Amino acid sequence: MTVTGAGPLPEGPYDVAVVGAGVVGSAIARELARHPLRTALVEAADDVGEGSSKANTAILHTGFDAVPGTLEARLVREGSRLLAGYAEECGIALEPVGALLVAWDPEQLAALPALAAKAVRNGCHDTERLDADELYRLEPRLGPGALGALRVPGESVVDPWSVTLAYATQAVRAGVDLHLRCRVESVGHDGAGHHVLRTSRGPLRARHLVNAAGLHADVLDRALGHRDFTVTPRRGQLIVFDSPARDLVRHILLPVPTALGKGVLVAPTVFGKVLLGPTAEDLDDKTATGSTAEGIALLREKGRRILPELLDEEVTAVYAGLRAATGAEDYRIARHPGRRVVTVGGIRSTGLTASMAIAAHVVGLLAEEGLSVGAPRDLAPVRMPPLGEASTRPYRDARAIAGDPEYGRIVCHCERVTRGEIRDALASTVPPGSPDGLRRRTRARAGRCQGFACGAAVRALFEGGRRAP
Repeated sequence: MTVTGAGPLPEGPYDVAVVGAGVVGSAIARELARHPLRTALVEAADDVGEGSSKANTAILHTGFDAVPGTLEARLVREGSRLLAGYAEECGIALEPVGALLVAWDPEQLAALPALAAKAVRNGCHDTERLDADELYRLEPRLGPGALGALRVPGESVVDPWSVTLAYATQAVRAGVDLHLRCRVESVGHDGAGHHVLRTSRGPLRARHLVNAAGLHADVLDRALGHRDFTVTPRRGQLIVFDSPARDLVRHILLPVPTALGKGVLVAPTVFGKVLLGPTAEDLDDKTATGSTAEGIALLREKGRRILPELLDEEVTAVYAGLRAATGAEDYRIARHPGRRVVTVGGIRSTGLTASMAIAAHVVGLLAEEGLSVGAPRDLAPVRMPPLGEASTRPYRDARAIAGDPEYGRIVCHCERVTRGEIRDALASTVPPGSPDGLRRRTRARAGRCQGFACGAAVRALFEGGRRAP
């Protein structure tokens, strides 16, 4: 198993190179690892999941409101089932809290029957119409004026960072080479017909290529000679409220969706917090992940109507992510016949849910392009650290502390993160490339003080214990 972040790349050709180590690219690499292939996972950043995958609403969707008959609808439906099973297998935090699609005016209320019918066409048969009284019995802190709701019991919240990390860990342990800090700068071919990726760390050759570059998938597509779509970065700003707010909400509270997406929601998280967001702002800049005063003001205005008491709670963090919008209501996943290329573009907010199904679909497309995949094998299971509040975390696990006192030595008091957890993350198969990567693996510095109290200690442990990939 190999994880590299510096130095030259291997000279020999890979069977497949996957560009982009977000949740989808990592899932594809994991699926390819089930076959006797030489695979590379190539990522420009210093960690997996550093792009759109690190900033989302962490919802495991049922796909009830997808456009029926689309590829996205099918893959979300299949992926939801697969990921729920995978999370249980790997110990990834997941809570089936259900969702309420809340109608605030007569027009939205009138739209609920059509949404229920769409859910049935998408294979979601357990939705339920609620009148106002039933809605307020389920969510007594909801703001005044709601007229009713559509209940979707199958929606869940999940730890999104551990999903990407589990995929990448399993892939690397099964023989995939993960090349970090490896930005693809151009693409060509050699005399043997291999794709040649010219990267910031030198050339990398591969017989087959998967473009899972997220926000930059259109740029790589053009470098390969295709002009199938253009990615418009859609910024979503979010506010995270601290754990005392968690008792205010029991379900994912969804608005009636619009053409720009699902709109501003309120959702609990597996980490014991509450999310408010996202906005939906189409931009030109694929690096514009900063929050704005206007965006936060909009969220507070929306939140005040949905859950008025939420605005009185302490804010833990504000962040923004970019979604890869393409102007189409479907994924842009396609093979290019005879070119040995599969493009995986337009993977929007449902990509986390659909990731395992997308991966299986992509491997099928590669086989159609002539890749000899061979017989699949079962991968050795991985077990992820217990990060969710519903699990027994190390600081309160007497048996773990008795076996290793480092699990009883708290470094980050806001999130109750111990020295033992930080040590384990730094020594893991895919170690963090930065303190932010360490936060996603342990929750260190993710609490109310955002590292004000523990930041120096966490950085010292990071610098002292990291091993450069």
